[in-house]
Amino acid sequence: MLVFGLLPERVPAGATDTLAGFLAAAGIFVSLTGLAYRPLRLIPLALVLSLLAVAIGGRHARLATAAVFIGATCFAVGMALAVITSNPLW
Repeated sequence: MLVFGLLPERVPAGATDTLAGFLAAAGIFVSLTGLAYRPLRLIPLALVLSLLAVAIGGRHARLATAAVFIGATCFAVGMALAVITSNPLW
């Protein structure tokens, strides 16, 4: 709401904010998929998507930060599971 020519209290969401949200959600999805299928192939891609979402920032900054931590956890757990179960890493 604009009062007496001052700046608005909330800035409307732009396309970059929406893109950051989608990148963070895609990073989480790909990270969780990497747990079940080839962690060394998928999870680094998910981390790149999540880091791009963090770099964009905006109103989805907490989701993007969570996506990075989820990706790092999935990488450690996925690699351990692949080694323990003798599944291929690639």
